[in-house]
Amino acid sequence: MIRIILFLLLIALGAAGAAWIAEQTGDVALSWGGYRAQMTLPVFVLVLGIVIVAAMMIWAILRGLWRTPQRLRRNRRERRQARGRHAITQGLLAIGHGDSSAARMHADTARKHASHDPLALLLHAQSAQLDGDREGAQRAFRAMAEREDTRLLGLRGLFIEAQRADDPLAAVMLAEEALKLSPSSSWASHAVLGFCCAKGDWAGALKILDNNQSAGLIDKATYRRQRGVLLTARALELEKVDRDLARESVMEAVKLAPTLVPAAVLASKFESEAHQVRRSMRLVEAAWLAQPHPDLADAYSHVKLGDSARQRLVRVETLAAKAPGHIEGALAIARAAIDASEFAKAREALAPFIDQPTQRVALLMAELERTEHGDSGRSRAWTLRAVRALHDPAWTADGYVSDRWRPVSPVTGRLDAFQWQTPVAALPSDKGPAIESSPFEEAMLATPRRAVVIAPPEPVNEPVVEPIAPDTPEPSAAPVAPEPSAAQDNTPPAPVAAEPTPAEASRPEPAAEPAPAPQKPPESAPPQPAPLFRSRKDIPKTVPAPIPAVIPLVRAPDDPGVDEEGPPDEFAEQIGTPKAQAGGWRGFLSRWGGN
Repeated sequence: MIRIILFLLLIALGAAGAAWIAEQTGDVALSWGGYRAQMTLPVFVLVLGIVIVAAMMIWAILRGLWRTPQRLRRNRRERRQARGRHAITQGLLAIGHGDSSAARMHADTARKHASHDPLALLLHAQSAQLDGDREGAQRAFRAMAEREDTRLLGLRGLFIEAQRADDPLAAVMLAEEALKLSPSSSWASHAVLGFCCAKGDWAGALKILDNNQSAGLIDKATYRRQRGVLLTARALELEKVDRDLARESVMEAVKLAPTLVPAAVLASKFESEAHQVRRSMRLVEAAWLAQPHPDLADAYSHVKLGDSARQRLVRVETLAAKAPGHIEGALAIARAAIDASEFAKAREALAPFIDQPTQRVALLMAELERTEHGDSGRSRAWTLRAVRALHDPAWTADGYVSDRWRPVSPVTGRLDAFQWQTPVAALPSDKGPAIESSPFEEAMLATPRRAVVIAPPEPVNEPVVEPIAPDTPEPSAAPVAPEPSAAQDNTPPAPVAAEPTPAEASRPEPAAEPAPAPQKPPESAPPQPAPLFRSRKDIPKTVPAPIPAVIPLVRAPDDPGVDEEGPPDEFAEQIGTPKAQAGGWRGFLSRWGGN
C-alpha cells in the first residue's frame, strides 16, 4: 500500500514538473563552431532526456559485452558447484541408508565438481569408512586436519580411526591436540579424562573435570558427583601408601557424594579407626538408605573394633531395620547370626527368600546346614542349588561385570558408570521360570533331618525264582500229566541246588544253617508262604520282577544316612527302596547306578 502511494506521488510530481516546464517562455541557443541550434525550453529538456537515455543504453551494451567472459566463467562454476552440492546431498543420504556403492559414486562426483568443499572431504571420508577403506578415510581426515575450517573435524575422524585400529596412544594424542584447540570439545575431554583415570593421573583428571565445569559441559550436580568419584578412586589407591592424603580425599568425596558406597565405606573405616563411632555410623546409614550394599553392612558391623559376634548382630539388625524387607538386610543379618551361632535368627532372616534363592542365599543356607547340624548332605544340596540359582547384584557398567567398584567403565571410558545392579545377562525371562531345581535337590531338601543310626538291613519278603536243574524238563503251556512219584506224595518238588549268580553271591546270608530253609516273616506280620515259580514265564504280570536281596552300603564318613526310627522316608518310598537304604545322596547314586 505504501509503495502504491509513493508511486502515485512520483507520477504526480513528474506531471507537475512537465507542466511547469511547458508553461515557461524563452529559447535555448547552442553554438558550436559554425553551427547554431536554437529551441524552446520544453524541446531542449526533451532532447536532453533522449540523449541521456541513449547514453545509458550504449553504456549498458558495452559493459555487458566486456563482462560476458567473466559471467560465462561464473555461470560454469556455479553449475559445477550445484552439481557438487547435489552429489554431496545424495552421497550423505546414501551413507545414511548404507548404500556404499552409491556413496562412493557420489563422493567421486563431489570431489570432481567441488573438491574444495569441506562437505566433499567429509563425504569422501565417510564413504571410505563405509567401504572399509581405512587408508582412504585417514587420507581424507588428514586433508581435513590441514585446513583451518575443518581441523577439529579431521582430528575427530583420525581419533575414531585410531580407536578402531586399537591404537590408544595415538587416540589420546589426537584428543589432547583437539582439547588444546577447543577446550569445550566434549569428546576430547571425555577421552583425555578416561586416559588420565586409566593411568592413575587423578590430578590431571580433576583438572579436566574443572575445565568441563567451567566450559559448561556438565552441570553442578554432575560435577560434584564426578569429583567425588575421582577423589574416592584416589583415596582407594593411596589407602596403603599415603593415608593422610587418602583420608583427606575420601572425606571431601563423602561430602560431595554421600551416597557413593565406596566413599562411605572407606570414610567409615577412617572414622572408626579415629574412634569417631557415631560419625562413622551416620556415614554408613546415609549411604544405606540410598542403596543397601553388603560392604556397608560389613563396615557397620565392624564400626567398633573389638565387639563380639552378638554385638555385631545387634548392630546389623539396627541397620537392616532402616530398609525393611530388603534382601541385603536379610543377608547381613543371616551372616552376622551365623557368626554369633544364632541359627534360628539366620533361618528366620532367610526364610522369605529360599523359595527362589539367589546364589548368596543358597550359599548361606549351605553354610547354615553345615554349621548348625553338621549335615553335609543338605549342605551339598544347597551348594548345587547355588550353581543354578539367580545371580546377585554386582558392579556393572556397559555390560561389563566387575568384582569391585571402578571409577571408569573399561568398555567406553565413561566416568561413574558402575552401578550396583543385577547383570542384564542374568535377568530371568518372561517365558517361564529361569531356574529349575533338580529332583535330587528337591528330595534331599525335603527329607526330614534325624540322628545318625546305622542299622542292619531287614529281611525283605520277595518272590523267589527257583532255579531249574539242567535235567528238569521245561514246563510247557499245555497241561501235562503228573509223574507217578509226584502224584503219590502231594508235596512240592524240592528245589535243585544250583551255582549262585554274582548278584546272589553278594547277598548277605542271615545265618549259617546246615540246610536252606524258607525265610520266616517277622512276628508282627502274619505268616505268608513265599510263592514259588519255576521260570520267569510263570510269574504273573501284576507281580514285580524279582530284585536282588539287600546289598549292604558302605557309607562315606560325612554321609548322615538314616537318623532314627520314625516315619518312612518320602523320597525312599517314591523310588521303592527300604528305609534302611534311603539315607544319604551317595546311597541314592549307588542304588540307581547298581540297579
